[in-house]
Amino acid sequence: MPGRRWRVAAWGAGLLFAGVSAVVGCRAADTDATTPVPQALAFLPWLLVPTGLGLLLSLMARWWTGLVWGVVLLGTLAWFIEPYGTGGEPRGPAVARLRVLTSNVEFGRATEHLIAAVRREKPDLVFVTECEYGCQAAVRRELGGAYPHRRAVAGHTSVGSVVLSRFPLTPAPAVPGRMGMPGAVADVDGRPVRLQLAHPKPPLPRQVSLWKEELGRLRDFADAHRDDGPLILAGDFNASQDHAAFRRVLDTGLRSAARLAGRHREPSWPTRTTPTFGTQIDHVLVSEEFSASRARFLDLPDTDHRALLVDLSLHRDR
Repeated sequence: MPGRRWRVAAWGAGLLFAGVSAVVGCRAADTDATTPVPQALAFLPWLLVPTGLGLLLSLMARWWTGLVWGVVLLGTLAWFIEPYGTGGEPRGPAVARLRVLTSNVEFGRATEHLIAAVRREKPDLVFVTECEYGCQAAVRRELGGAYPHRRAVAGHTSVGSVVLSRFPLTPAPAVPGRMGMPGAVADVDGRPVRLQLAHPKPPLPRQVSLWKEELGRLRDFADAHRDDGPLILAGDFNASQDHAAFRRVLDTGLRSAARLAGRHREPSWPTRTTPTFGTQIDHVLVSEEFSASRARFLDLPDTDHRALLVDLSLHRDR
């Protein structure tokens, strides 16, 4: 009977290790593959749990091969959990400071709470996703005085989105997508800053290829603007740093403001389990002209996303 229990424990460990290895292998190969890999990659750090359980079962079964397998997986996961992308400070002195807020209000349900947060935190730029017709009307009515400049894409449910600004805005082309992703150029104390809202489709089981395609468009946009001056790309990316499609956006030279401020792994979704469990898919990405001194995730009722608030400094080259 003890021998049988040990065999069951070894089999259980092997199954756990095999599942984790499939996901980690895709991460190492720099691919998001297909369902269920993209969904599992979003929660990559939590694969430490089944790996640890597999190690315990291997120890109980005295399965030494399994112990080595599990230790290798633990080391690989620890490596990938480290921040991705470039760091460093801009080369020139700070010439302007600005506060940026990005929030997914879940079909407009959290509009009232977003308005309260904006009044309380006083950001200079606000990127709002899933801001449908009612949300846009409320934002215009309640915040129009403080934020007279806006660029929006009108639409129902998740399609609508808006960028609010204290700074004057001039129109800029939107990035094509099933959900609205408006763009603009802000005049920040006489310096043009390109703004782009991000909201690609999520990697649902039958929409993984569309998710990759729309993240690819954001990557192409960021690459095309690599040498065009300051850029802020913010919103609900439906992707974390553990997704290859998102890392390719970072490979254009953009940096996560949350990472620069030391909050690169704090989850923003889903709010039912954050901050204990979740993943960071809401981002403010900035070009090399920016530094970030602070990042906070705000809990807004009636939405499944936490809002992200960052304090940025715009630097001038020496």
